[in-house]
Amino acid sequence: METTSRSPNGFLSALAEDDFELIRPHLRTVDLVQDFVLAEVGEKLPRAYFPHRGVISLVVNLARGERVQVAMIGRDSVLGCLSALGGDSTVLNSAIVLVPGVASVLDVERLRAAAEQSATLRSLLFKHALAVYVQSQQTAGCNAAHTVESRLARCLLQTHDLSGGSKLYLTQESLAQMIGARRNSVSLVASTLQQANFIHYSRGHIEITDLGGLKKTACECYGAVKVQYDRLVR
Repeated sequence: METTSRSPNGFLSALAEDDFELIRPHLRTVDLVQDFVLAEVGEKLPRAYFPHRGVISLVVNLARGERVQVAMIGRDSVLGCLSALGGDSTVLNSAIVLVPGVASVLDVERLRAAAEQSATLRSLLFKHALAVYVQSQQTAGCNAAHTVESRLARCLLQTHDLSGGSKLYLTQESLAQMIGARRNSVSLVASTLQQANFIHYSRGHIEITDLGGLKKTACECYGAVKVQYDRLVR
């Protein structure tokens, strides 16, 4: 780990200077390793994560062992808002690194102490927590109502936006988890998107080659989440 100055993470860069100074001396940078479990349901989240690159997936665990993604956190937000705002730091969803990268980290207790000193920091944490909640609600509706093809397009676009890159490594299992579908369905739909020249897909390596085409294929949930995020946070 190493000390960091002002972070490229959107949440940190949006802080007022006084608020940033409350946490700056305690920030460190760490690698986000793909598939690493940051916290399981019911566990305490020891550190808040502010991704610079990479994406963290929030998932629910089902009885037969399946995991289904409900939200993603990337370079514009933070994992640990609710833990910092409340007295109980146990997590409601498992948090797993979906796309590898780098993040600033901070002990949740230090972030909570800083939030207790600053109303503006508390307000920003609350807005980001609400944005993640809205995303999870939209995802639930999307998985229930929209086609696998439009859901996969939506998730690829969101992952692109949050990670900042057009080249992604996502296994069929990860893709199935992202959209709540079976792996064979994901394989068929990924092939369809590749035949349309929207993506290039080979052994888990995905390159988005036509953002416009992918946006036309995605359902309205992609745009709805962006609008709500802008309304709440920006």
